[in-house]
Amino acid sequence: MNYSIALVPGDGIGPEVTSKAVDALELAGDKFGHIFNFVELEAGGCAIDSVGEPLPTSTLEAALQCDALLLGAVGGPKWETLPGHLRPERALLGLRAGLGVFANLRPAALLPQLRDACPLKDETLTASNNEGKPAFDLLIVRELTGGIYFGERGRDGDGKSPSSSAFDTERYSRAEIERVLRVAYDAAKARRGKLCLVDKANVLESSRFWREITMEMAACHKDIETSYMYVDNCSMQLVRAPGQFDVIVTSNIFGDILSDEASVLTGSIGMLASASIGLKVEGRKYPTGMYEPIHGSAPDIAGKNIANPLAAILSAAMMLRHSFSLEKEARAIEVAVNATLDSGLRTIDIASRSSTASAEKIVGTNEMAAAVMKALENIPA
Repeated sequence: MNYSIALVPGDGIGPEVTSKAVDALELAGDKFGHIFNFVELEAGGCAIDSVGEPLPTSTLEAALQCDALLLGAVGGPKWETLPGHLRPERALLGLRAGLGVFANLRPAALLPQLRDACPLKDETLTASNNEGKPAFDLLIVRELTGGIYFGERGRDGDGKSPSSSAFDTERYSRAEIERVLRVAYDAAKARRGKLCLVDKANVLESSRFWREITMEMAACHKDIETSYMYVDNCSMQLVRAPGQFDVIVTSNIFGDILSDEASVLTGSIGMLASASIGLKVEGRKYPTGMYEPIHGSAPDIAGKNIANPLAAILSAAMMLRHSFSLEKEARAIEVAVNATLDSGLRTIDIASRSSTASAEKIVGTNEMAAAVMKALENIPA
């Protein structure tokens, strides 16, 4: 099979880690008989430097012609003084809206190899996970194209007088909420059958709307244990007893914050992949999908062979699974990553916090990725 993938390396460490994900996809393609054709595109800070805007029309048009999109990272201090509509991050919002990807899947699980990189105590990790061992495995389903990031915004006044103000509006339609809840309930059904809506329904009208609609849908999903939690409590519970969660579904801004918090519990934000998915539309062979590691562009370590490539590589595995239904190929990449971690190799961000971890070897981006490729080569097709 032939697949067309839009490739947006972006800024900072984006090109470094994305190139390793491409290597993994090409090797998986060779092993399992697929051809992946990559269309490299500009977005983010590099596009600002090149053409004066974060998301050129040509980039979005080309991405829409591909079967899926793989992104590295965008942004950096170089562009922080630009007005909001010209910031690199606007490229992310534009791609998500333009591609129609509305549900962001961010898995966060503690791999046993990285137990010492997790900042939580054993008794905290053991609490509420029903397994009696230090572990957690949760999925955050974040609404991606609505809410405060896309709502009406602006400023009143000259910005200097006491009466000057700024505003950003949180607004959700029933259709936006229902479609992401369907994704979340499907995910819960395929996992451990638990779904928690995270909101701020004691204060926000938009959150009360989320809760009303979730209660309606819960009545149609009696096989799923549905619960509700305020976002401030959830942020506390993630560090008090993360094992209690299976699927968390929430709004755009809450999901953005909580998923970054959850990433720290896994040992490093450099380990977390993500998938942004949409509906299958007429004229497209595959449902729209955008895949990216959740870490930022980290310009301070760009070009130093320090960045962890595993989140980007695991994002490629999520692409194989969610866009192309290539489960065996996705699993092969994940097994290769696990085998590499089993061998004791670590980038600096996932190095053990314990001084007794003598079996670990700290390596750079290139050596870590090369080890994953070697492990992938050894996995039978």
